[in-house]
Amino acid sequence: MNLQLYFSPGACSFVPHVGLEAAGAPFEPKLVKLHKGEQRTPEYLAMNPNGQVPVLLADGKVLTQIVAICDYIDRTFPAAGLLPRDAWERSQALSQLAWMNSTPHTTATRFFFPERYAETEGARVELKKRAAEEFRGYLQRIEKTAPASGYWLGERLSFQDAYAFTLLRWGGFAGIDPRSMPGYLAYAERVLQAPPVAAAAARERIRLDTYKA
Repeated sequence: MNLQLYFSPGACSFVPHVGLEAAGAPFEPKLVKLHKGEQRTPEYLAMNPNGQVPVLLADGKVLTQIVAICDYIDRTFPAAGLLPRDAWERSQALSQLAWMNSTPHTTATRFFFPERYAETEGARVELKKRAAEEFRGYLQRIEKTAPASGYWLGERLSFQDAYAFTLLRWGGFAGIDPRSMPGYLAYAERVLQAPPVAAAAARERIRLDTYKA
C-alpha cells in the first residue's frame, strides 16, 4: 500500500501523523505550507476543495476529514490499537474525536483567523478575546477527562492523545498558559514522550509549550 499524508506543522494533521507513526505504517509525509497558501493551489484543491489539511492518499485514492482518516488508519492497521475494538467503546472514542474536531477546534479558528469572521480591528480583538475564553473552558473540560497516568484509552496511545496534545499547544497561541492546567500539562508532557508522538513532533519541528507571557 502506498500512503501519502499531506500535513502542516502543528495543525490538526498532527493527529493522523501520530497515528501512522504508531501503526508503524510506511508513508510519505507531504508538507503543505499553509502560511504560503499552498493549500489553495489548483493541484491541492483538486484533492481537497476545502483547502485544508490533512489529506491522506491511499494508493492514489483521496481521503479527507480528520475523523474519517483516523478511522481508516485504525481499520487498516488494527494491531496498533489506536481505537477500541469493542463497538460501543469505539463509537464513544470516535464521538470524542468528533467533539474535539467540531467544537474546540472550530473555536480556535476564531482566534487564529479573526479576519474571516469580523471586518473591523475592534471586532477582531473582541472576537479573539471571547474565543480564547471559550477555548479555555474546553481545555478545562479535557483536563477533567485526561488520565492521571497512562493514556486516554489506557496503556496504549490513541488518536485522542494526539488531538488533546494539539489543542493544548493551540491554547498557548491564545494566551492560555498551560501551567494554569497542571493536570493537562503533565498528561501532554507524558504523551510527548511516546515514541510515535516524539517522531511526529520532530518531523514537524514543533514543541508543546507555545505560550508567551
